[in-house]
Amino acid sequence: MLVRMLYLVTTRIFAWLVLMCRSSAAKEVEILILRHEVAVLRRQVAAPKPGWPDRALLAALARLLPRVFRGHRIVSPRTLLAWHQLLVKQKWTQPPSPGRPPLSDELRDLIIRLGAENSRRVHGELGRLGHQVSAATIRRVLRAAGLGPAPRRRAARREWTCFLKAQAGGLLATDFFHVDTIGLQRLYALFVMEVRTRTVHVLGVTAHPTAPWATQQARQLLWQLGDRAADFTHLIRDRDAKFTDAFDAVFAGEGITVVKIPPRSPNCNPHAERFVRSVREECTDRLLIFDRGHAEKILHDYAQHFNRHRPHQGRNQLAPHDDADVIPLPTARTERRQAVAGLINEYHRAS
Repeated sequence: MLVRMLYLVTTRIFAWLVLMCRSSAAKEVEILILRHEVAVLRRQVAAPKPGWPDRALLAALARLLPRVFRGHRIVSPRTLLAWHQLLVKQKWTQPPSPGRPPLSDELRDLIIRLGAENSRRVHGELGRLGHQVSAATIRRVLRAAGLGPAPRRRAARREWTCFLKAQAGGLLATDFFHVDTIGLQRLYALFVMEVRTRTVHVLGVTAHPTAPWATQQARQLLWQLGDRAADFTHLIRDRDAKFTDAFDAVFAGEGITVVKIPPRSPNCNPHAERFVRSVREECTDRLLIFDRGHAEKILHDYAQHFNRHRPHQGRNQLAPHDDADVIPLPTARTERRQAVAGLINEYHRAS
C-alpha cells in the first residue's frame, strides 16, 4: 500500500507541473469538463469505494479547497472523520485469539467424502475413525460444500421419555413393520430391540403373521438370549392383536413385565419406531425385494450393520456392539466397505 501511495503522489506531482504550464482558459475548460464528468459518474455510482492511497490524497488536498466547496466533493468532512475513526480503531484493536486449530485439508476432504457418499451419521463415522471433530464444525464444512443437514428426529412425550430413560437398562421394545415385494406381496417382519445398547434382533419375516407365529418367535428370542434374558425387566409393545396373552406369558415366564402403550400412540414406543424409520430409509425403500427369503437375508444383513457399525446418537455415536471404554486412534488410511447389497458404506481403518 505504501508503494502504491508513493506512486500515486509522484504521478500527481508531475501532472501538476504540466498543469502549471497551461493557460488559464484551458484550465477553466478542463475544470468544467471534469465537473460534468463527475456529475455523470455520480448518477451512475451511488457509493464510490476509493482505496487507502486515494483516501489519503483526497484528505490532504481537501484542506486546500475553500470551505464552501468542500461539501460538494465525494469526500465530505464526515467521511474524513469516519476514515480517521476507522484508522484509530484498527490501531488499538487487539489481535484475535487463535481459537481452535484449523482443519487439515485431508480431514476436510474426508468430511465432504463421508457427507457425499453416506449423507448421514458423519459425526459418528469420524469418531469411529479416531477423529474428534465437533458436530458444528461438520455442519459448517458440509454446508460450505453444498451438502444439507440430516433431517431432525421427533421427540417422544415427556412422561414416556422419563420412563424409558429410567428403565433403559432392562428394557426391550418390539413391533412389526411391513415390506412390499416386487410382486406386490406384503411381508411382515417382527423385531425386538434392546433399548440400552440399541441392539436389534430380527425375529422373522412372514406373509401371514399370526398370534401363534409371534409367540413362537418370542420363545426363539429368549432361547437366543440365554442367561442374558435375566437382565431385562420390561417389554414395550403396542396393542396389535397378534400380541396375545400367550405372547406375554412367554416373557412373564422369564420375569419380564409386558407394558402396553396407549392406543394409537406410536410415539410411546419411540426406539422401535425410530428403527422402522431407519430400516426403511436406509434399506428397504432403496431396494427391490423379490420374495420372503430375499427379505430375510437383507434384513438380517442390515441388522448386522446396525448392531456392529452404525453410530447412534443415544450411545454417544457408538454402535450397539462397540466398547465404550475403547478409544479409537486416528489412522492415515481409510478403507470403505459396502454392506447390505452395496446400499450402505462402512468406513474402517485400512490394514
